Amino acid sequence: MDQSSYRLLQILSLACLACRLTSSSFTNYGTIIPQSPTVEIGKEFTATCVVYGAAKATVDDIYWTSGGVTVPKEQYTKINDSAVNVTIPITKETGKWLLCKKNESPSFFNKSTTIHGIQLTKGYPPEKPENLSCMAVQSDRQISSNVTCTWQPGKMDETISTTFTLFGSVIAINQNYSTKAQRSSGCIYFGTFPSYMELDIWVDVENNLGKVRSDILFITDPNEMVKTNPPSDVNIISENNFSRTLLVSWKHPIHETVVKLKYNIRFCTVGAGDWTEVPPNDTESSKESFRLQYLKPDMEHVVQVRCMHHTGFGYWSDWSTNTTARTPEDKPTSKPDLWRVVIPSQGKSERRVEVICKDPVESNGRIRGYNIKIQDGAWEAVPVNGSELNSRSQERKIIPLYQIPLSDKRRGSIELKAWNSVGESPRASLGIPKLAHEPPPVASLSCFNQDRRLWVEWQPPNGETTGVTEYVLEWVSVSDGVIDWQREPRHNRKAPIKGNLQRFKLYNISVYPMYSGWTGKPLTTASFLEQGAPLEGPSVKVRRTGKSNAEVEWTEIPLDKQRGFITNYTIFYITGRKEHSIVVSPDTYSYTVEGLASNSKQVVRIMASTVQGSTNGSNLSFNTLMYAPGQMEATVVAVCFGFLFVIVLTVSLCMYKIDLITKIWPPVPDPSNSTIANWSPDFPSKAVSPKESVLGDVSVVEVDVFDRKSLCEEDKAGLPLKKDKYLSEEHSSGIGGSSCMSTPRQSVSDSEEGGDSGQTTTSTVQYSSVVASNGYKGQSPCTLPQSPCALLQTPQCGSSQSQTPSFARSESTQPLLDSEESQEGSGQSHQRNPYFSRSPGASESRDPGDRNQLEMEEQVLASLRFCPLEEGSQQTTPTDEGQSPDGQPGPGPSYMPQLKGHKQQC
Repeated sequence: MDQSSYRLLQILSLACLACRLTSSSFTNYGTIIPQSPTVEIGKEFTATCVVYGAAKATVDDIYWTSGGVTVPKEQYTKINDSAVNVTIPITKETGKWLLCKKNESPSFFNKSTTIHGIQLTKGYPPEKPENLSCMAVQSDRQISSNVTCTWQPGKMDETISTTFTLFGSVIAINQNYSTKAQRSSGCIYFGTFPSYMELDIWVDVENNLGKVRSDILFITDPNEMVKTNPPSDVNIISENNFSRTLLVSWKHPIHETVVKLKYNIRFCTVGAGDWTEVPPNDTESSKESFRLQYLKPDMEHVVQVRCMHHTGFGYWSDWSTNTTARTPEDKPTSKPDLWRVVIPSQGKSERRVEVICKDPVESNGRIRGYNIKIQDGAWEAVPVNGSELNSRSQERKIIPLYQIPLSDKRRGSIELKAWNSVGESPRASLGIPKLAHEPPPVASLSCFNQDRRLWVEWQPPNGETTGVTEYVLEWVSVSDGVIDWQREPRHNRKAPIKGNLQRFKLYNISVYPMYSGWTGKPLTTASFLEQGAPLEGPSVKVRRTGKSNAEVEWTEIPLDKQRGFITNYTIFYITGRKEHSIVVSPDTYSYTVEGLASNSKQVVRIMASTVQGSTNGSNLSFNTLMYAPGQMEATVVAVCFGFLFVIVLTVSLCMYKIDLITKIWPPVPDPSNSTIANWSPDFPSKAVSPKESVLGDVSVVEVDVFDRKSLCEEDKAGLPLKKDKYLSEEHSSGIGGSSCMSTPRQSVSDSEEGGDSGQTTTSTVQYSSVVASNGYKGQSPCTLPQSPCALLQTPQCGSSQSQTPSFARSESTQPLLDSEESQEGSGQSHQRNPYFSRSPGASESRDPGDRNQLEMEEQVLASLRFCPLEEGSQQTTPTDEGQSPDGQPGPGPSYMPQLKGHKQQC
């Protein structure tokens, strides 16, 4: 904010205050002297409040406030009954407004009334300007009459308006000139430049708090403050016979009668930033030409010239514009920088040596070719047609020259000379020792960064420098194989690499000790000029997943994207909602993550870290298995082996307990294979092959021809079974076992036992039939023997007189089948024996007499079970189906025991 604006703001503030005061009372109660003062910070300020009669108050009712804070009574001074002074210190914290007020009576609730108020403007007085200087510039061919002066202003408060005035006085004519100036500079116009006349120049600075004047600048010769234009028409002449000199010429910018000048020259090669100045004593005269010497041949040079007052007081002109010229060529004065690259051969005891070089440092012209000599051979010219590797370029590029095979057991020597259009350079030589006899390397090697340069530090071989003439520092870019080198003196122990290294690129640094031109064994280390975070993270993939683990694998980041040495890899994996991390070494590229949840989604990523930062790779999602590899197979195999073990154990127990099993589950013969229908005890017949048959009705015996009196009395008394039991056996036709010694067994249809008809018993159920009739074809039946055992004897009755009852038995536990009752194989039907009927019907329709007859028959049959056959007795054989014992047609199939020549024992 400028001073005028600030003053306007003060006036508006006072007007607002006046309006407020008049609007509140419409009466002028008094005034404060001085009005709106400017006060100096750090000093005291005194103000006087004059009370008018309209205020109806005395000075005892007056009090002061500054910035809203009441000033203590100790700082008041009473002048009379209507005037009072106040003295306050001015600081940076002092309030802007100073008010004079009076206290009202208690009826107004101690309300105060402002009598008058003023606004304080705080600040500092001006300080003395320093370092006043003035300059006159050239205008056309004369000196301008405007003199420009500059100075350094002192501390100044921006809130106070301050004015600067520049004064000039020509002492000889006592003429003064002045002009308003800015804060630190000003220009005074003299009408005509006062050459050779004394001048006084000064600056006055003033504000409301004071005024100050600078030191007077006394100028005895105003020409000393003149700054002329640069020299004009600068020209450079190159002479063929002088390859190291250039002739520079120019013209004066102003006539010598006005200002006498001296000159200054500087030069440099094109592209270089280091200027070389000609000593001032060589160019003090006002001549207009000068010869530059000791320049580099065949180099583009830039020359500039400037001038000033010859006394050395005043100002240098600006430098002239750049003027360039090239010095002529000269023969090289330094030898080429010869080096080699050894490439081992695969599977051969030889090396392939590539000879490379750089142009001589002092090539003095464009190198057009090289002369090379290998071992003791002849010199061979190697032209470099498109070479830009000369002194015209600041960068010395590498030139491949030759490739030679060299056995590991041989040593080689190389000599090289460079030549240009003027002549040849000195000779450079390089020796390659035998592979097994290379001189020792340096003792140690390290690299460090300093001032954005890569430094190499080493120790000489074996702690001494005996035999070492110099060191060669070689660096190779790992990513693209670019090679470069530099040479260091034998006494150096560290040096910065002077090549153009790139940031974030890996280099192999090697140090070769040189022994009078023969290379020693190198020592190599890797380093970066500057490291950074990798450009990309590792790419991860899952090699194998399990139930609670997974093996992750990642690839190494390409060298050009590593941007530093990898210090570690961090594996991040998210299981559930929690992220875990594992840090592994930089040479690890796979890892098995444990502790994962089974059959769940997992997210994994790899982070690569350097000393300067880290970079994450992309996330990879995968699912763990529900079962571990082989777990399902192992479970199935275990279950199968367990099931097999149970089966084997069960079979073994069954075989071991076969007797118990047969008691629980007795063998059941197949009724379809029964031959009971075709068997007769007295008339055996040939076996008939069983045929398919269906289950028939269970038959019972109806005996009506025997008289109950024919049974012996002892047999009657020996009947052990109940009548109802016989009735049950009649229905079931049970008769006993398969031999005469068989024990009588219970019928499956025995209703007395209360068993279920569908249940099986633990013993074999026997079926039997005793068939008797009134005679076969009118024959009379035989008389029943008195003894039961006599039944086994041959009956003593004729075929026409009597008939032996048919006896049949079976081991089957099933009822007889209808097929056994019918004639099998013949396809012819016969009349059913009237003595056979269905079990239920027979039992119900038979009269008591028939039942008594049946009981006697059962008693006889029961006694027969205890009649063993003598050894050699003939087994029962079935008789021909449908034949009676005498060969006559019978009523049906039956089984009769045949006893030939053997006596029954009862």
